[in-house]
Amino acid sequence: MTTVGLLYPGHSAEDDYPRIETLLTGVNVPIVHTRTGDGARRVDALLEVGSAERLAAGMEELRLSGAEAVVWASTSGSFVHGWEGAQQQVRGLAVAAGLPASSTSFGFVHALREVGARRVAVAATYPDDVTELFAGFLKAAGTEVVAAGAAGAVTAAEVAAWGPERVLELVRAADHPGAEAVLVPDTALHTVACLPELEAAVGKPVLTANQVTVWEGLRLAERRGAWSTDLGALFARKREDGTG
Repeated sequence: MTTVGLLYPGHSAEDDYPRIETLLTGVNVPIVHTRTGDGARRVDALLEVGSAERLAAGMEELRLSGAEAVVWASTSGSFVHGWEGAQQQVRGLAVAAGLPASSTSFGFVHALREVGARRVAVAATYPDDVTELFAGFLKAAGTEVVAAGAAGAVTAAEVAAWGPERVLELVRAADHPGAEAVLVPDTALHTVACLPELEAAVGKPVLTANQVTVWEGLRLAERRGAWSTDLGALFARKREDGTG
């Protein structure tokens, strides 16, 4: 059993993670919820959501869960700090946890390398200014953002209520012929149940926040053989060396 501990902001789409557990053999994903305030998608509010004090509050519970790695399961709560600030954030997590640590934002960077995509389209639920910060984070990682759609949702609660049809609409609208993958950067959005449909609709890998978060934790834990044909291109291939 591999245990990946998640720090998850508030209560929105955390039921995506038990779904992932059922699709992967021998994977445990305990969740500790952090405070979010009003859940607003304003830059000042997002900076506070990802503050060191809020993240540190859940660390003891994660250690007691037997976690082998820790991931801050928030994209906007990490990239809003910028490339250097997000790196400092995960360094602080690693020190506080005494474990390998990362965030969803860096999970996207590493997942893009895994699927071999350098040019991407972003299908964001966020307002324009927050979406631009994510695009800037990706560019700092060497990724070319060829298109970026911003749906303009102002709270996590609004996004958590979206159904599969709305998610599919978001991905289709954001896709671009020059993109090698479509990124959906919001852990408040339910996406795990519709990953095969999303990829079938655009004919390319679709990387979503909750999917990427678990994959990043498994990468940190050096878990071998974690793969599933129901979790998109990121999890679909079992490598020849046995890793997944």
